[in-house]
Amino acid sequence: MRLYQEIGNQLREAIDSGLHLPGERLPPERDIAEQFAVSRSVVREALIMLELEKVVEVRKGSGVYVLEPNAETSATIADSGYGPFELLQARQLLESEVAAFAAVQATKSDILKMREAIELEKSFVAQGIIDESADELFHTLLAQASQNSVLANMVYELWQVRKNSRMWQGLNQHVGKRNYSELWLNDHQQILRAVLRREPKAAKQAMWQHLENVKSKLLEVSDAEDPAFDGFLFSSVPASLND
Repeated sequence: MRLYQEIGNQLREAIDSGLHLPGERLPPERDIAEQFAVSRSVVREALIMLELEKVVEVRKGSGVYVLEPNAETSATIADSGYGPFELLQARQLLESEVAAFAAVQATKSDILKMREAIELEKSFVAQGIIDESADELFHTLLAQASQNSVLANMVYELWQVRKNSRMWQGLNQHVGKRNYSELWLNDHQQILRAVLRREPKAAKQAMWQHLENVKSKLLEVSDAEDPAFDGFLFSSVPASLND
């Protein structure tokens, strides 16, 4: 378990125990860092983890606030049984359209949050750390930038399904120590540039290509002879649907 996960777990336990109540603002990053004798970057990563779990909400310029507990989001999602390529096909259809919509709807605050997620990705790449939290954060923030909570929740739920899938976990074991973080970082930067320029078609294409790149790398490490392999059943989104 990484240090930021340990700090995140301790903060969650403090929230669950009632030390920090819903609606209450958490202490500043520097105070939490001093409390646990860690760097502020570790605290920031821990807060990102809690934000992804919908335990806290980070409000730019205001602070980090405890959210009301939600039984649906706090409960662990059972393994859906979906294969990795079926999930990727669904994500390619959904997130490409979400990216296009976000290019029209994104606010300055949304842009700043996505930039922070990319900066976190850069720090992981520089340290050679394989950690999907910043990757997930970018995708969920992009969906939130659509200003449509239904779309944002759909993207969030797909990530939860992915994380709880035994097939995905098995595939990650085959990936081993391969680190594609720099590739995904470059893809995310392309998507964000399109959003910044208010270019929905470019944002859609950049997201489509990003998930196509993910699929390509997964195919390289997949065992096509495995009975559970679903790569032949769920091909890339047809070009006619991506115009």
